[in-house]
Amino acid sequence: MWKPTNQPTTPPRPGTPEPERPAMTTPTQPTTGESAPAPRPVTTSTADQATIGKSLVIKGEVTGSESLYIDGRVEGSINLAGNRVTIGRNGIVSANINAREIVVLGKVRGNLTASDRVDIRSDGSLTGDVVAARISIEDGAFFKGGIDIRKGGQKANGEEVKSTSTTEPVAATAARA
Repeated sequence: MWKPTNQPTTPPRPGTPEPERPAMTTPTQPTTGESAPAPRPVTTSTADQATIGKSLVIKGEVTGSESLYIDGRVEGSINLAGNRVTIGRNGIVSANINAREIVVLGKVRGNLTASDRVDIRSDGSLTGDVVAARISIEDGAFFKGGIDIRKGGQKANGEEVKSTSTTEPVAATAARA
C-alpha cells in the first residue's frame, strides 16, 4: 500500500520528491514500526500509572512523578504531587498521602492532602484528615476525620488562612443579625 500511494504522488513532482520519497520510504518503513510504538509509550506514560499489586507490601516513602494505583499494602508516606493516587479495592494504606488527586476505593489510615480533589467511593474507608480544593464522598463510604477545603493557591500555614479567618467573623456577624 505504501508503494502505490508513493507512486501516484511521485508523478506530480518528478524532480524533487523522487529523491526524498525513496529516502523517506526506506527509513519510514523501519521507522513506522518504531514510530507506531514510540508515540504510544509517550501517550501512555502521560495517562499510564504505576501499580502496586495485591501481594506487594511497601514500608517507607513513596515518591515519584507519575500516577500510582495501589492494590497492595503501603505503610509510610506517599508524595506524588501533581499526580493521581488511587487506592484500589484491595489496597490497605497506612500513610499520609500528598497528590493532585486521590481516589479511595480501599482502606486508608492517614491524612490526605490533594491540590485538586479527593474522592471516597462507596467501598472506600478513610480514617484521617482531608485537605483539598474539592471532596466527594459517595453513599456507603466510611469517613472519620476532618475536612479542610482550600482553594488551589492556599497553603496549610500560609497567610491565605488569615483571609479565611477574616471571612469567618463576617459570617458569624451575619448569622447573629
